[in-house]
Amino acid sequence: MANERLGRLTRMPVGWDTSNDEYEYVPLKLPRDVSRVSASMRLAISAEFHGWELTRVRLYPDGSRRVLLRRRKTAHHVPEPTVG
Repeated sequence: MANERLGRLTRMPVGWDTSNDEYEYVPLKLPRDVSRVSASMRLAISAEFHGWELTRVRLYPDGSRRVLLRRRKTAHHVPEPTVG
């Protein structure tokens, strides 16, 4: 199922600056078979309940997407987003 293949990336695309000390960043990869509506809903849920905001989206010719989420750093632990 597509939901099981959503995952984190280990490297950022060129031009995605994550050097800001006020924010923490999480890159995600969305496979091409994840619909735009489904990805949007799941990212919205992560934003609503965990404070993540969408920073960048890159669409590739094969239909996959790379997404960069960010949120302000906090003193307490907040789980990373799960899109799957």
